[in-house]
Amino acid sequence: MLTSVDTDLMRVLADPLRLQIVTLLAHETLCTTHLVAETGAKQTNLSNHMKVLREAGVVDTEPCGRFIYYTLKPEVIDALAGSFAALAAAARQTVETGRKRAC
Repeated sequence: MLTSVDTDLMRVLADPLRLQIVTLLAHETLCTTHLVAETGAKQTNLSNHMKVLREAGVVDTEPCGRFIYYTLKPEVIDALAGSFAALAAAARQTVETGRKRAC
């Protein structure tokens, strides 16, 4: 079943820019400069979104000189995917068994 942690994470990922950032980070570790170039977002706006992703535990940071690199934490996405997989399995079982509550 979905937990309050899952719903908080879904709320974080529901923002289109944050979802775009997560998608980019799934393919490579990037710094703020790269993310600004890839998304077209203003640096201050992007920094605010990165703060939300950091606080939600979705990304790790790695300082490198005057830059900060961001890496997606796959275990966070795996956990959310697992919750959805369990929900889909329950729904499949409901359909297969024809379980229906009487009115």
